[in-house]
Amino acid sequence: MYPSHSPAGRLTALGTQLIEIHHWLREELVRLRASLDAPDGGGDGLSRELRAHCVGFCAALQRHHTGEDAGAFQVLAEQAPELRPVLAALSEDHRAVASILTRVEELVAGPAAGPAVRAELDGLAALMESHFSYEERKLVAALDALTGGTAGELLGLDVPDGDPTFEERI
Repeated sequence: MYPSHSPAGRLTALGTQLIEIHHWLREELVRLRASLDAPDGGGDGLSRELRAHCVGFCAALQRHHTGEDAGAFQVLAEQAPELRPVLAALSEDHRAVASILTRVEELVAGPAAGPAVRAELDGLAALMESHFSYEERKLVAALDALTGGTAGELLGLDVPDGDPTFEERI
């Protein structure tokens, strides 16, 4: 993937950056779920590394959604009022995702067993896929029309450059 931003500002359309962020989050969730299937990943307890990856992923996803609610969604609501019902539905999804993330964080903070974490992550994956697909269908064109602002400011996360590791992104 080619870098889509620079320190000087946004070089590609914000809608494209949203898709790139979603793609990265999807990949990270796939990696996290796969690590539960590793021999030392999902048995009676979770490894310290897996717990850290899980907490980091939850924080990144929450930061993205919080950033959208406070950034891009506010701007879009002002500039494209016809999108307000879509934005409200997406914000409701954000609250549902936040509930799942809270449960995941509680599980990994305790003596979590892999199957309980796996069940939550499987539900999260289904919700994320539906949410991301809907958001991309409904908002990419409107986001592309926005000027100013960076992905970090409007979407809560910066666009991944190349193939960063998870730890480099959080």
